[in-house]
Amino acid sequence: MEIFGLEFNLSEIVSAIVPVLLQVLLLLIAFAIIKPIGSKAITKMIETMGAKKNLSPGRTKTLEKLCINVFSYALLFILIVMLLGTVNIDIGPLLAGAGIIGLAIAFGAQNLVADVVTGFFLLLERQVEVDDYVTVGGYGGIVEEVGIRTTKVRGFDGTLHFVPNRLIEGVSNHSRGNMRALVDIGISYDDSIDEAMKVLQEVADRFKEDERFKEGPDVLGVQSIGSSDIVIRILGQTKNMEQWAVERDMRKAIKEALDEAGIDIPFPHQVNLYKGEAKETV
Repeated sequence: MEIFGLEFNLSEIVSAIVPVLLQVLLLLIAFAIIKPIGSKAITKMIETMGAKKNLSPGRTKTLEKLCINVFSYALLFILIVMLLGTVNIDIGPLLAGAGIIGLAIAFGAQNLVADVVTGFFLLLERQVEVDDYVTVGGYGGIVEEVGIRTTKVRGFDGTLHFVPNRLIEGVSNHSRGNMRALVDIGISYDDSIDEAMKVLQEVADRFKEDERFKEGPDVLGVQSIGSSDIVIRILGQTKNMEQWAVERDMRKAIKEALDEAGIDIPFPHQVNLYKGEAKETV
């Protein structure tokens, strides 16, 4: 076969290309098989190690996702190297030049280096773990993944925030220890404070039997005196991430108890005063 004055032997081209394509196909199939198997093996290994060393579920998930990411990157690198070898590209000069290129890139990729270093200390010091409720980099939510370069935080509105580790200058971890359940209730000036506190304490005593509470709740007393109400505060300690549900349940129970006792929860009133009557003009 002749193209643009050049002769090609079709059979030789096919015989040279087909083995290469088959090798590439086999490598891709092997990658597609090894990756999920390796990921499952890592998951099983981390779960077994976590059970033996009594690691928290959050710590176990953090190590699991980190190890799977490292395994995936390493496997992808091996695949690329083997694909280059399959098409007869000399890997030696590429690997030798990679060090020089990497050094040059490092000077221009200081942010990436900062991400990796910060991520390493986040993992080493266990500042954040998967399923923790945190505030980092100006975002609040539940940690879904702690990586070497970025940390993924799922906001309560469903938004997934990718926070570069270098921006995590401080971590507010709300999931370490018990959480605070706080309810402020306003009563009218016309009602008895002692009677209202008695009713609220009865509600609080019922919630002390709730297994979600670790301590309390108890009526602390008058928190503030407003322009139209007197605010009484109830405070207790709950299990991690249970505080919001407990506060909602307490508000409902308190409203029902105050209604039954005839104690009003004040609401804004507006009084309009009219001076004289409008005169008709001719």
